[in-house]
Parts: sequence; structure tokens; C-alpha cells
Amino acid sequence: MWGPRQPGQRWWQRAMRRRLPVLGWLPRYSLTCLRLDVTAGITVGLTVVPQALAYAEVAGLPVQYGLYSSFVGCFVYCLLGTAKDVTLGPTAIMSLLVSSYTFHDPTYAVLLAFLSGCIQLAMGLLHLGFLLDFVSCPVIKGFTSAASITISFNQVKNILGLQGIPRQFFLQVYETLRRIGETRAGDAILGLSCLAALAGLRAMKSRLHPTASMEPLATRASVLLVRSCATARNALVVLAAGLVAYSFQVSGSQPLMLTGSVPRGLPPFDPPPFSKAVPNGTVPFGRMVQDMGAGLAVVPLVGVLETVAIAKAFASQNDYRIDANQELLAMGTANLLGSFFSSYPITGSFGREPQCVGGRWLRHRCCPTGTLVLLSLAYLTSLFCYIPKAALAAVIISAVIPMFDARIFRTLWRVKRLDLIPLCVTFLLCFWEVQYGIMAGVLVSGILLLYSVARPPIKVLEQGVLLVQPGSSLHFPAADHLQDIIRDRALAAASPPRSVILDCHHVSTIDYTAVVGLAELLQDLHKHGISLVFCSLQSSPAPISLPPGPGSSSPAGRRLGGIPTFSQLGGGRAYPVRQSSGVGLALCPKSWIHDPRGCTPRAYKCSQCLGEETPGQRSNLMDPSVPWG
Repeated sequence: MWGPRQPGQRWWQRAMRRRLPVLGWLPRYSLTCLRLDVTAGITVGLTVVPQALAYAEVAGLPVQYGLYSSFVGCFVYCLLGTAKDVTLGPTAIMSLLVSSYTFHDPTYAVLLAFLSGCIQLAMGLLHLGFLLDFVSCPVIKGFTSAASITISFNQVKNILGLQGIPRQFFLQVYETLRRIGETRAGDAILGLSCLAALAGLRAMKSRLHPTASMEPLATRASVLLVRSCATARNALVVLAAGLVAYSFQVSGSQPLMLTGSVPRGLPPFDPPPFSKAVPNGTVPFGRMVQDMGAGLAVVPLVGVLETVAIAKAFASQNDYRIDANQELLAMGTANLLGSFFSSYPITGSFGREPQCVGGRWLRHRCCPTGTLVLLSLAYLTSLFCYIPKAALAAVIISAVIPMFDARIFRTLWRVKRLDLIPLCVTFLLCFWEVQYGIMAGVLVSGILLLYSVARPPIKVLEQGVLLVQPGSSLHFPAADHLQDIIRDRALAAASPPRSVILDCHHVSTIDYTAVVGLAELLQDLHKHGISLVFCSLQSSPAPISLPPGPGSSSPAGRRLGGIPTFSQLGGGRAYPVRQSSGVGLALCPKSWIHDPRGCTPRAYKCSQCLGEETPGQRSNLMDPSVPWG
């Protein structure tokens, strides 16, 4: 969040600062920051306008809806957002999802924005931001990499000048390859030229180094000019392509596919449509919700995931913190209000964020960006009809290609190969249907997470006694697994050990089912003359009552409890476990294992104490022949 908590503030003042982050940074805002923000806002705006037109094409909507979706989020996030480097607006991934769930119908798209905003607002008010933590990085990487390929290939038809290509990925690949002979030369040449120009300008920007103040003025001016052109490369390429198309239009021949006419003026302020008129009647609200189906869950979730991931990246780079719940509120409000201006769902994007030094550009640059979009809608829409579709396709491909992360496969192979499973499942299924890929990836990640809880790593050593060391906490799915390991090693051996030591140094929590399982294991080992030793327990388990077992002398059942702490027995970290039948579980306070019946020091030692003994003291260490008292 912005700014530390001020002492002496009332609770409502703290709540206002928490819900309106603008109150934290606005009092410290200066003219220097304003000058930097205006520069940054115009720079971002020159990227936002052509990208918004292109992303509307990805969403299957008229191009003006891209601009309608690009200004409300700027002003709302300025007031409510917690990341100073993020701008909300249409993105490639969100446009792909809108295309999948709204049937290329603006009515469905606007309603989806309204419902997504309501869901995100509800999640923020209920503090459900922690749910985002259950979507793992491999799932996100698999989805974004598949989306990069899907969106890029979706624009190949515009680069080649093909029409009538289906939007389903596999059919799209088939039809594009089958009809590649119908390529229009003008669109192909212009599209490939725009791609080359965008790639060249991007490479030039990445290779530019900051100039020192002692360098000649001409050198500094040249570097500044090149950097400005590289930053505004989308606008320059679209402008150049538009001039080419206009020159052909004036000459009377047009070899290029153009965007077409765009309605002039700002969008009207109207409530989102809750029904749709069709020739045969009206589609009611319930039917529209049913038609969008899983999109009501996928679109809000992916939108928040994309924004929070980008915000965390910038926060780590520029040394500030974000609040996931507040991000939910900001995005929900932006989508909710945007739906009244004919916006489709929006989110944050890396592609619109300029590189800043030391985080000096504050979020107030969102306002110049939104203002530039409004000016474009008011005065420039009559010129958008000359923009070639091939140029917009080149802008989209240039923006989404960096989203494909080929290194993640090699990285996961080195770090943890098991994480390749959700990555590959998500990556492959997203080519079929986006929602299936995301849901399958989350499901596989959840199964792997539950498996690590059900089968924690357990080390077993035999040093005269059986030493068992769980590697993590013990929960009910792992109870039977731990009992089976101890029974197999302690009871199936040719010479069973006298004692089993359960080293709980890495066990921070034990639930009720696990304690019941350990009590049953205690009974089973006692029948075979084997004692169970608990070492390094983090806290004393609460007494529990067990149901009567075979041969139980008490109709009320068995009771596990009455556990004294080591401080009561002379110090240490572990606790003994006693059972009402008199079976004692051995205890190591610091250097000796004590018999709970008399607490008399014996020669037994636990694994924690083995390294503290001298060779002379190890003569009878863990000697099973030494009696218990």
C-alpha cells in the first residue's frame, strides 16, 4: 500500500486511506512528478490507441469498442489501484477470452464486463484475494504461452489478406494452410514490412544505453529521438501504413483490406444491456448468462491474475507493495463503470507499461493516457477507416510474441520436473478451449499439492532403534501412510527394534486424525513389546478420547493425553505421550530419554542428542538390552 500508517488516525481515516490509495500519494505529489507523468501518459497513449483498435479485432468486435474500453480503467485505477506502474485496458489475452464467450456480439461483451466487475468487487469485499495463490506459475505460463500462439496465428489471415477463416484454432490452421494460395500480395507485403519495422524498433530500444551529461548534445538528441520512436513504434507503424492506404485510395485502386468506418464521438452513457433483441423476439438475461457459461468464472479470474502478476513484478522492481484485495476492488469498479460506456472486460498488461527509472512515474500518468484516448474518439475516428488490417495484425503479433516463454520448460526440467505436468496440460488444452486448459491445469496443480500432503517425505534409519523422521506436518491423508511405513519396518523385520523414535522436528501441526492414528499405532507396537518415542514435538497435543478397542478394559474407551512439557520435566523441546493403561512413551528432554513412570535417566538417546556425545559415552547408546526401569 502507499504510505505508512500515520499515528493518531481514526479507524475511518485508516479505512479511507486503505480503500482510496490516492489519499496516500496525492499530498506528496509535485510538479516534477506531474511533468514526468504527462510525458509517460502521452507515451503510453500512443501505444494504447493502435493496440486498442487491434485488440477489438481479436475480440471479434468493431474497432471502436477497443477505444471504448481504454479510458475508464485509466481514471478508476488512478484512484483505487495499488500499483503505480499499471494501466488498465483491453489486452490480447482478455480479448481472446471475450471472443470465446461473447460470440462476437457487443451486447454480450458489455454485459460480460458488468458481471465480471460485480464478481471481482464481491471477491474484493470478501477478501478472497488469497484464492489467486492457488493458480500456480506453471499454469499461468502454460496459458499465456498457448494464448501467444493462438492470438498470433489468428492474425495470420489478416497478414495474408484471407477472409472467411474460422476462429477455432485447429480449423484455423487447416483452412489457412489450405487457402494460402489465395494470399493477397498487397496485404502480405505491408504486413510483413510492419512486422519487420516493429521488430527492428524493439531491438533498437533494447540496445540503447543511457547517455551521460558530458556527451555531445547531438549524440544525446539522437539517442532521445531513437528511443522516442522505438517507444511509440506502434503508432508510427500504424500511421505510416495508414498513409500508404490513403495514397492508394486517392489513386483509385485499393489493394489493402481496411478497417472500415468508425463511429465518431464518445460512447453514450447507458446501463449495460440485460436483454438482447433478435428477429424472433428477445433473449432474456438468464439465457444470456447461460450462454456465457464458464466465461463468468474464467474472465474475472484471468483478469485479476494478469493484473496482479504484472503489479507484483513492478512492485518488486520499484520497491513498493500491492494489496490483492484492493486490486480486486479496483478492477471490479473499472469493469463495472466501464460497462456503462460500452466497454468489454479489461485488465492490466505489460505491453502498455513504459520503462521508468527508479519508479519515478506515478500512477497519475493514467489520466493523460485516458485523456488522449478520449481525444482520439472525439476527433480522429474519421481517419481510422484508412488503417489496414494487416498493420493492426502486425501490432498484435509484435505484442504477444514475447508472452511465449520457451525457457520455462527448461527451467522446470532443472528445478522440479513434476511441475511440467500442469504446464503441459494447460498449454495443450488451451488450444482446444481456453477454459478447459485453465481448469485442467488448476486441477492437476491441486492434485499434486494434495499428494505432497498425503505422502510427505519420510526418512527411516536403523541405529539399534528405528528412527522415523517426517519431512513435513502430519495431516489426515498421511496418517495411514506413516503407520504403514512404521509397521512394515518395525514389525516385519527379522529382529524387531526395541524402540521406534518418531522425530517430529519438521512437524509443525498434527491434526486429530493423525493423532488418533498414532494412538492406534502405539497400541499395535505395545502388543509386540515395542515402545514408541516422540522427539522434538513443537507443542503438546491436546488430550483425546479414543473409541473402545478390542480388549479395552474401559467401556468409556481409551484416552490419550495428560502430556507434561519438557519444562516440567527438566527442559527440552519434546513431550511424552502417556496412555491410561500405563504404557509409557519415552521422552528425551535434552540428553536423556526418561521413563514417564519414574523419569529416571537411562542410557537411551534420541537422534537430536547423538551428535552431542563423546565416543566414551556411546558405548551403551541405544542398547536394546538396557531395561526401562
